Amino acid sequence: MTEKEKMLVGRLYDPSDSQLVRMRLHARRMTSQFNQVPANDKSMRGQILKSLFKVTGEKIYIESNFRCDYGVHITVGENFYANFDCVILDAAEVTIGNNCLIGPQVGIYTSTHPLNPKERSSGLELARPVTIGNNCWIGGHAILNPGVTLGHNVVVASGAVVTKNFGDNVVIAGNPARVIKEIAPNADY
Repeated sequence: MTEKEKMLVGRLYDPSDSQLVRMRLHARRMTSQFNQVPANDKSMRGQILKSLFKVTGEKIYIESNFRCDYGVHITVGENFYANFDCVILDAAEVTIGNNCLIGPQVGIYTSTHPLNPKERSSGLELARPVTIGNNCWIGGHAILNPGVTLGHNVVVASGAVVTKNFGDNVVIAGNPARVIKEIAPNADY
């Protein structure tokens, strides 16, 4: 099994593997190019993102500066928007549904390290997928940790640290994040 295959199935993998290093360097070049394109050149910005990501909807927009590990493990749906300084560490799959909004300086992290200090000092890493449902809004400075799944219509308050899964129609906040409000899907707020 290659290091990439280990990474994608959640096993310990060596991030210094030459294939993974090449993939990360390619993503760095692409995001650097993307971050240099003027904000009003939506066509070029969209083309770069669509060539970097695994799958995208037609209507997506990300503000600069954007960073990711690989890009090729990121899927975003239709009507996707990410504000300034979004970071997606996509050593595992990151799947984001339709009509999602990401606030400034949000971190979506699939990468993690072993808890055992000897394993951790070996340099090996782990990755767990992150999934965000449709119609979600992730507030500024929020962090989604490895392995997290959010249902549909979830609002993540600014600064929340999401460490576990949440179902549909909730507002979550805090560190660690917890449900602070249920959302009635058809209510007029």
